[in-house]
Amino acid sequence: MAISNEYLQSVFDGLKQRNANEPEFLQAVEEVLESLVPVIEARPELQKAGIIERIVEPERIVMFRVPWVDDQGRVQVNRGYRVQFNSAIGPYKGGLRLHPSVNLSILKFLGFEQIFKNSLTTLPIGGGKGGSDFDPKGKSDNEIMRFCQSFMTELCRHIGPDTDVPAGDIGVGAREIGFMFGQYKRLTNEFTGVLTGKAIPSGGSLARKEATGYGLCYFADEMLKDCGKSFQGKKVVISGSGNVAIYACQKATQLGAKVIAVSDSNGYIRDDNGIDYRTLQEIKEVKRDRIKTYVNYVPSAVYTEGCRGIWTIPCDIALPCATQNELDEQSAEALVKNGVIAVAEGANMPSTPGAIACFQKNGVLFGPAKAANAGGVATSALEMCQNSARLSWSFDDVDEKLHGIMKTIYRNASEAAKKYGVEGNLVAGANIAGFEKVADAMLWQGISY
Repeated sequence: MAISNEYLQSVFDGLKQRNANEPEFLQAVEEVLESLVPVIEARPELQKAGIIERIVEPERIVMFRVPWVDDQGRVQVNRGYRVQFNSAIGPYKGGLRLHPSVNLSILKFLGFEQIFKNSLTTLPIGGGKGGSDFDPKGKSDNEIMRFCQSFMTELCRHIGPDTDVPAGDIGVGAREIGFMFGQYKRLTNEFTGVLTGKAIPSGGSLARKEATGYGLCYFADEMLKDCGKSFQGKKVVISGSGNVAIYACQKATQLGAKVIAVSDSNGYIRDDNGIDYRTLQEIKEVKRDRIKTYVNYVPSAVYTEGCRGIWTIPCDIALPCATQNELDEQSAEALVKNGVIAVAEGANMPSTPGAIACFQKNGVLFGPAKAANAGGVATSALEMCQNSARLSWSFDDVDEKLHGIMKTIYRNASEAAKKYGVEGNLVAGANIAGFEKVADAMLWQGISY
């Protein structure tokens, strides 16, 4: 589908020629550029300054080899990346992903999205992303430690508390952040807030683990309230079973909803009596087990092999929290047919363009990822604040700040959509609100060669 502006289409055509083998990145850019049509038409100075041409190109990409030794004494080699996409409003900020699927297209898509997501938080952080095709599954703690130390030995040259502050993502939790932080500290002889998602004794923030899932529900709650609705009494389906899904399950339950299904990459569990998030936490965080073992704890639950079928379960609210493009047009049609009223994205770009169009056409409230799942990076930025001031805030203090940020993100996205004639379209509103802040900063700073 062509972008409805000749200038933006020409920029995108050039990008496609240069990045023909990067479908995820191109998908993310096309969605944003289509949203920006009314902005570009209303503000010709943005075209004159080449803002669009500049914002779709990363400021810097670092790619490097990561050699490490496994428990059998064999040398293994993976590829490491850091995409430093845009620093117009602050140091690069974005997670590190360890997964076999990691490649430059995925990291550029994530880094590009991160620019606008971070802008929406109202906090001074730019956009970046990184990671490796290393797979932590099945590896011993010592193997993961050796990989993380090798990875950080190279990465440490390119990051810093005022330059680039990575965090965790898929495959990178407190264990991995700890190994990386220890290596950075050893190599630089500095104890700084160079990574977020740290353990509490090492400068981590309370509520960071819960933040993305909580923030997702806070955003969805604002979206529902704007239409006179709430979580109270609603049936909720959540894909995924990582931090985002677990704590979205907890917060949705606390807000009065009943979560009836969650999934992992193998399958999903359903319990119409409601999923017990404490049992879910025990299985995934303590025992690091598969979701199918939930039925051993809760006999009323039913496990189904294959994760895609979760979207056929009738529900009021759907929260996709697994991975990109997990919810396609067919799944969206099934959700609409079964009466879904709201969808909010907890993962990065989990809905395909066809799925989003289906939701919008059928009047389903839709909260896009760059707005709805910004709670994690917002709380990472709050961790940076605490590190800079050598302070530690209580869980309730952080949660209160997070709640306020998510309400502001919803309001800004909603008002931007209204300002540019697309009222109710939060996809466009989030893209516009995030973009204008970054674009104005780039205009103010001139053209940096």
